[in-house]
Amino acid sequence: MMFRARRLIGGKRWLAPILLLMFSRASSQEAVVRLTVEQAITAALANNKELKLATLDEKIAGARYKETEAVFLPQAGVSYSAMTTNNPLNAFGFKLQQQTITSGDFNPDQLNHPGGTPDFMARVDVQQPLVNMDQFYLRKSAAKGVEVYRMRSQRTKEGLVFEVSKAYMQLQLANESVKVLEEALATAGALYRYTSDRVDQGMLNKADALNAKVQVATMESRLAEAKSQVKNASDYLSLLMGRPYGASYAVDSNSVQEIGIVVTDSIVPAGRADLSALQKAIEASDLGIRSRKMSALPRLNAFGSYQLNDSRMFGFGANAYLAGIQLSWDIFKGNSIRNKIATQTLERNKLAEELSLRKDQSNLELNKAQRQLADARYRIRQQQAAVASAAESFRILKDRFEQALAGSTDVLLAQNQVSQQRLALAQAIFDQQVAIAYIQFITTPSAK
Repeated sequence: MMFRARRLIGGKRWLAPILLLMFSRASSQEAVVRLTVEQAITAALANNKELKLATLDEKIAGARYKETEAVFLPQAGVSYSAMTTNNPLNAFGFKLQQQTITSGDFNPDQLNHPGGTPDFMARVDVQQPLVNMDQFYLRKSAAKGVEVYRMRSQRTKEGLVFEVSKAYMQLQLANESVKVLEEALATAGALYRYTSDRVDQGMLNKADALNAKVQVATMESRLAEAKSQVKNASDYLSLLMGRPYGASYAVDSNSVQEIGIVVTDSIVPAGRADLSALQKAIEASDLGIRSRKMSALPRLNAFGSYQLNDSRMFGFGANAYLAGIQLSWDIFKGNSIRNKIATQTLERNKLAEELSLRKDQSNLELNKAQRQLADARYRIRQQQAAVASAAESFRILKDRFEQALAGSTDVLLAQNQVSQQRLALAQAIFDQQVAIAYIQFITTPSAK
């Protein structure tokens, strides 16, 4: 079979390069996946690694809050000890705990020189917090911390939606550029073929054909760059969606629509997620400062223990309990509380300044985005008129060229102008969509 195949290819040598070319083209074809912006956002929210990190931070904050349940819940511990001693005091104490004291144990010689005395003790210890005001406010501060990370996670999600929408629009722009340049290349190729035929017929100079050929080569280079931009945009979308690189996405040109926004009435909401996170952080700092102040107050806690003692292992011959309430008060800690409160106050003031700065920056960005949106809308109107004028100019010059009333250079310049104006129109539409999406991102209120 191998021999016959080799003879067949060798007999018709022209088949070999064709088969190789077909195989190379088939192997180099990339899977094209149709994708809408809604699908891209859904995939990103499910698989994006940055969002997963933000969600983990939120869960960590929730776990830390649960740690503060020790402020109210009792603590209990169980232990079992095996000991032996010939220390007079401890040996007598072991017998007291085992409730095995006899009159012979009061013999001075026995008291002063006891032998090895074993003791096996099983013990249960319980502690119940009652009044610890500093821990109470520390728990409330931890609860605010959970809200901080929840708001940050929400803002990360909103930022991801904006970034995916922007990347999708970038992919739309790249695909539109490819479409424009493919049409321009087809037009340039047709013009080159027409010019070459007229040169062969002696009706035009060879320079006209060379000019057309240069135009074709230029369009081919620009088209290759535009296709690379499509791949780059597809890879970035894959990164945001948590998918492997290499796939090329076919986008829906109508998937991202302009949403009506009253530019002059858009404001930065005070309850935006990132601003709310900073506000919650300030409130948590206030509670932390109050907790530190409360640490100077007395603390009230209950405690208790129950134990079993015996001179034999796993023997439980005697039992006893101990219970009580303890009031403790740290009167002086070397000014550590005062200094820590001063530090926390400075950190709280820093958060307040950061919140004020963030609001000012957001208002500045909103004003800038509103101006960019107005500029983009104006450019769209201008470019639509420019595209129509350039297309009409190219049509007229092409007709005149075919009638030998215009030069090839004029036609090539007109054709290049059409593609440039169409690309500029696509860029203006992209800028408008990005400005709208960014205004929505800046003015998104906090979800309840």
